[in-house]
Amino acid sequence: MQQLITRIRENADEFAFNELYQKHAHNFFRFAQSFVREREIAEEIVNDVLVRLWTERSKTYQIKNIQVYLYTSIKNACLNHIRSISSRRNNEMKVTEAYYFHLSVDPSQILISKELSVHMLSAINDLPPRCKLIFKMVKEDGFSCKEVACILGLSDKTVFAQLSIALKKLHMVLYCK
Repeated sequence: MQQLITRIRENADEFAFNELYQKHAHNFFRFAQSFVREREIAEEIVNDVLVRLWTERSKTYQIKNIQVYLYTSIKNACLNHIRSISSRRNNEMKVTEAYYFHLSVDPSQILISKELSVHMLSAINDLPPRCKLIFKMVKEDGFSCKEVACILGLSDKTVFAQLSIALKKLHMVLYCK
């Protein structure tokens, strides 16, 4: 991602910007949608952040970790949107019902039963909102606890504790029935 940002900043390279968009927009949309309830609003927020990245590309040399910067910008834009809406219904966080299991074709994955998948998704959906979001960011999106802490404005210990709570609850649901 850093190489694309360099090309965007130094050459105003539209192809690099399009490549960045193609590779990362889907994850950005899902992340934004975990804060706002509507897909269209999430897409609008992400597009606004990416347009701002393009228009202010000359300032990107100051950014050490562009991925954390973009996720933090999206989170802040989502929170600003939520604050601007007075309805309590729109202030609640909702994590999208995306697949938390990415099944592949290898034999070990084929053996996972549909019932286990249903129990796992149900257990994940029953997690408290913050636990669910942190679990998704670490386990599905591949962020480190430190990066999640930076993006969400939490301490490393809080993120680790929330992840630990999520894993314990999932373990109880899946193995202690």
